[in-house]
Amino acid sequence: MRLPEVQLSACRFFRSRQRYFQSAGRPGSLINRKLVSITDLPAVNASLNFISTIFISAGWYFIRRNFWQRHIACMIVAVVSSSAFLTCYLIYHYYTGERSTHFSAGGAIATIYFTMLISHVLLAFVTLPLVVLTLIPVFSRRWDRHRRIAKWTMPIWLYVSVTGVLVYLMLYKWFPPANLALPQ
Repeated sequence: MRLPEVQLSACRFFRSRQRYFQSAGRPGSLINRKLVSITDLPAVNASLNFISTIFISAGWYFIRRNFWQRHIACMIVAVVSSSAFLTCYLIYHYYTGERSTHFSAGGAIATIYFTMLISHVLLAFVTLPLVVLTLIPVFSRRWDRHRRIAKWTMPIWLYVSVTGVLVYLMLYKWFPPANLALPQ
C-alpha cells in the first residue's frame, strides 16, 4: 500500500529533524547553537512591539464590530507579545546597561527622538498597570468596568507599542551610532 504524499512529507520532515537531536552535544549541532544573542534582542523587542501593535489594533477593530471571540484572541496575543517584550527588554538591559543607547543624530531629529522617547518611557510605566487593571474585570465578567478602563488603556498601549518600534528604528537603523558597543 502506497502512503499519500502528505504522509510521506511528514515522515521525511520528522526524520530530518531527528538527526539534529541525535547529534546533541556535538560541535555544530542545533542544540549547541545560540538561537538569539544579546545583540539580537533590540530587533526582537521591536518585532514584539510591532506584533502588539497589530493585535491591539485588530482587537479594537473586532470589538467595535461585536466580534468578541476574535477580540479576545487578538488581545491574548497582544498581552503575550507585550509580556515577551518586557522580558526581553529587561534581559537586554541587565546585560548591556545603557552602553548601547546613545543617540547619534543631532538638531531637530534629536529633539523629535528625545520627545518621543520621554513620552514613550513615561507612558510605558503606566501601561503595565493599566493592562492588568483592564484584564482583572474580564475574569469576573464585569464588561462595563472592563470597557471603561479599556477606553484609556488601548490608546496608551497602542502609542507605547508604536513608539517602541519607532525608537528602535531611529536608534539602530536610521541613525545608528558608529559603535554600538554591544557585548558578544
